Amino acid sequence: MTVTTDLASYEDALATYDPVMGLEVHVELGTKTKMFCGCSTELGADANSQTCPVCLGLPGSLPVVNAIGVESAVKIGLALHCEIAEWCRFARKNYFYPDMPKNFQTSQYDEPIAFNGYLDVQLEDGEVFRVEIERAHMEEDTGKSTHVGGATGRIHGASHSLLDYNRAGIPLIEIVTKPIEGAGQRAPEVAKAYVAELRELIKALGVSEARMEMGQMRCDVNLSLRPHGTETFGTRSETKNVNSLRSVERAARYEIQRHAAVLSSGGTIVQETRHFHEEDGSTTAGRIKDNAEDYRYFPEPDLVPVAPAREWVEELRKGLPELPRVRRNRLREEWGVSEHDMQSILNAGAVDLIAATIEEGADAASARKWWMGELARSANESGRALDELAITPSQVARVTALVAAGDLNDKLARQVIDGVLKGEGDPDTVVEKRGLKVVSDEGALTAAVDEAIAANAAIADKIRSGKVAAAGALVGAVMKATRGQADAARVKELILQKLGVEG
Repeated sequence: MTVTTDLASYEDALATYDPVMGLEVHVELGTKTKMFCGCSTELGADANSQTCPVCLGLPGSLPVVNAIGVESAVKIGLALHCEIAEWCRFARKNYFYPDMPKNFQTSQYDEPIAFNGYLDVQLEDGEVFRVEIERAHMEEDTGKSTHVGGATGRIHGASHSLLDYNRAGIPLIEIVTKPIEGAGQRAPEVAKAYVAELRELIKALGVSEARMEMGQMRCDVNLSLRPHGTETFGTRSETKNVNSLRSVERAARYEIQRHAAVLSSGGTIVQETRHFHEEDGSTTAGRIKDNAEDYRYFPEPDLVPVAPAREWVEELRKGLPELPRVRRNRLREEWGVSEHDMQSILNAGAVDLIAATIEEGADAASARKWWMGELARSANESGRALDELAITPSQVARVTALVAAGDLNDKLARQVIDGVLKGEGDPDTVVEKRGLKVVSDEGALTAAVDEAIAANAAIADKIRSGKVAAAGALVGAVMKATRGQADAARVKELILQKLGVEG
């Protein structure tokens, strides 16, 4: 048992111990039907309406493997530089839990479809860290339990539980790393970067949307500590179902500090699962963690082995898309940005949005400017991801075109974007409805300049005497008079011409 719940400082923990991690990522595949039956995987259906005798585990029902699920598994394995098994089997993983209608999970054990790979991840300072992959295997998801009546939403303290088996049988790929050693104080950052890179890879392959906030991708963070200079792994904890990049990093950091506090005080780490708490980044004990032998794995007797033909595997390999890291390096060079800036774009989830905006005709600098500036601010204020905003790359490209044509200045463009986000229509419609077009009528601009000079005689005299910087005040007066719809550069030119001063 542990003897303390205190946390060591992160610096003290790393001064004494080396962290060793293992990351298990479950990816929900985007197939139309479940892994072993024809039930729909569509979200939002009434509870228990997407079930059948197979996914409910009723006697006499027989499963059939989803071919697209197998194909997706092979693609993931290839993208992770894995070896693809010539022959593999499914297995029954036996354990009792109410959301397991069969009382076992159809998975793979000692014969995974993909094994022995790696994924290179880039950290924020540009360092590349290689994470080695132990295996990627196929399995099915469980149902969903909703615990009612308690204060925490967990089973302890609940008055009753509701079970929805719509999710039971959804195809999953579980990707398991080999022990991640040598990351030192950067271990939490490596964990976050790995899951981020893996998510981008999964999305690029088109096998899943990998939306962590929707449970389509979730990570179990295994962590142990060992004293510096030793080789034997410490006892590990497994923080389950962490569902955001930030939380993966926080969970790893918290467990490093918790383990160090326990070990330094003479305590013993319990091998257990733990729950992560988003509100404060802490973890709490779940259940004592079983060893693999306790699951009583044995080959699934109702499914034939899977033997991917080598010719088919090679066809899939040739058809893989450009992988995310390769694509980012290419785009970084094309866009002329630094590695640091590209990392910021990646962290903001803006790579695909900027690329799509450029494809719609915008120049790279303008596309980056709007997505990483005004739109990133709007997303942050609304608590949404960039790709959840009510504006498309095509619409952003149209805004940049209007600015380039001189029909909008930056101030007006921000108002146009605001209108689009509020559902007022496309950029041209917003411009028309709000009357936002730049005033380009020379007569109107000249009249506004004359009025500003007449109303600010002292400032005009300063400009005539050579203090050109004072022209900013007159430009501001004209912009105010035209409700920000004048071209500021042209206004300044007219002011200096009127006052006989060279810019």
